[in-house]
Amino acid sequence: MSVQQIDAKMLSRMFLAGAKNLENKKEWINELNVFPVPDGDTGTNMTMTIMSAAKEVSALGDGADMESICKAISSGSLRGARGNSGVILSQIFRGFTKRIKSETVLTIPVFAEGFEKAVETAYKAVMKPKEGTILTVARGIADKAKEMAEDGEQDMEKFFSVIIEHARYVLSQTPEMLPVLKQAGVVDSGGQGLVEVIAGAFDAFMGKEIVLDFAQGGAASTGRTVLMSGNESMKVQAEAEITFGYCTEFIIMLEKEFGAAAEKDFKAYLESIGDSIVCVADDDVVKVHVHTNDPGLAIQKALTYGALSNMKIDNMRLEHQEKLFKMAEKGAGEPVLKAASTPEGASESPKEFGFIAVSAGEGIKEIFKSLGVDYIIEGGQTMNPSTADILDAVDKVNAKTIFILPNNKNIILAANQAAELTTEKDLFVIPTKTIPQGITAVINFVPELSVDENEEAMLSEIGNVSTGQVTYAVHDAVIGDKDIKKGDYMGIGDNGILAVGTEIAGVAKETLAGMMGEESELISIYYGSDVKPEDAENFRIQIAEMYPECDIELQYGGQPIYYYVMSVE
Repeated sequence: MSVQQIDAKMLSRMFLAGAKNLENKKEWINELNVFPVPDGDTGTNMTMTIMSAAKEVSALGDGADMESICKAISSGSLRGARGNSGVILSQIFRGFTKRIKSETVLTIPVFAEGFEKAVETAYKAVMKPKEGTILTVARGIADKAKEMAEDGEQDMEKFFSVIIEHARYVLSQTPEMLPVLKQAGVVDSGGQGLVEVIAGAFDAFMGKEIVLDFAQGGAASTGRTVLMSGNESMKVQAEAEITFGYCTEFIIMLEKEFGAAAEKDFKAYLESIGDSIVCVADDDVVKVHVHTNDPGLAIQKALTYGALSNMKIDNMRLEHQEKLFKMAEKGAGEPVLKAASTPEGASESPKEFGFIAVSAGEGIKEIFKSLGVDYIIEGGQTMNPSTADILDAVDKVNAKTIFILPNNKNIILAANQAAELTTEKDLFVIPTKTIPQGITAVINFVPELSVDENEEAMLSEIGNVSTGQVTYAVHDAVIGDKDIKKGDYMGIGDNGILAVGTEIAGVAKETLAGMMGEESELISIYYGSDVKPEDAENFRIQIAEMYPECDIELQYGGQPIYYYVMSVE
């Protein structure tokens, strides 16, 4: 007898199995990235996104209802989303769960409508949707599901079998839609990831034994925020007066309406019992952070709106005493990185403007801090911070308006998602795709101008920056007219690979030549952690001889993976 519907327990098991299958295949999916640079992280980003949701679903247990499971999938993936592929995957889940959450059981017509909503939500999240990607595979799934539902199909096993077969067919066609995939001889990595999620879910439906251990899963952060370090940080925090002793955090799983009026009332209540308040509402969940002397009051009030999860209460006075003790033991100490912003919990009035930048490399971080950036999120290639990482950074910056500099095209969507979730402060994402663009943006900020004027000026100026980056190939590939061998050095420009060779400086020179224009005036060179200072200086001298009409700036970036990051303005 055929199975014609799926209950909440089976949906939970299928989702967890899909997450596990993706995790098992993540390294293989990473290797599908077209460009042979050592930062192929589609599989990693998608895995960390879905594992954030899987941890929440797993914690619910077998007795959870459909609505609770949907909330966990949606909120968990949303806050754990990393990179473009991860953000798109989270939007697919968000749209799908929005349609099915009110159902007791899922039939084929409901699945079809859920898939349709998933595709609609995902496409809306991308400014310029590109076919031949995960979006195309998702749409293919939705189209086939709708077709089968309209034909009156009721057998779930047949439904999923056909869906997966069609998804694999659409995936196989992605190279025909994106020439770069065809030339590299691979399918789209994000689309492959989505297929693995569905294939894993189908295995669970068919009764395949799968080890579903998510104790160590979840949104383990690879994007680490940096405010202060060393003894100075310890001293500042130890000397700060602690008015409210307990740092209290939790998530409300809403069971009643939480509109603008309710949100305003809840925030007013939190302000009456504490400070350092963050209240982020997203559909059916509310993330709350407050410093208070009575966590129970915050919890009791929150329970009037729904059930609580992810609760954490820290005794800040106890931590204060421990830090004093450690500081006394350790004495004066090591050098620090100090941000311009007020540490969390301080009572200074917020300033008008603040900056958050994503960066990797000690030299690059120091440059951003010297330009007035308040908070650095460590990340970039291979280490895309999640939406939650960015929200945490926003919480730490004591400013009314905050500009976010992603400095990597794979982080822009997560930054936009963070901006949508923030209600206490005004967030503006300046879509910088490279470190030089980020540096140019903050240099052109003028405090006396309005937010709109500054945003317009920064967007205009980053458009005048050409960026080139020199790295190495991790596998053989043919990109355009470039035949690349594993171990070759590559120069990558804004629109593709500009140079390939076996000598770093030679590749860097050829890359720079491809970036120069008739009106070029300034060349900035940031050398990485694997370049000796004397080699970098020799390179600067050679560039100065090649382009005597340009000003040449050489600075230590300390960035991993990229030997040189260069910009031309």
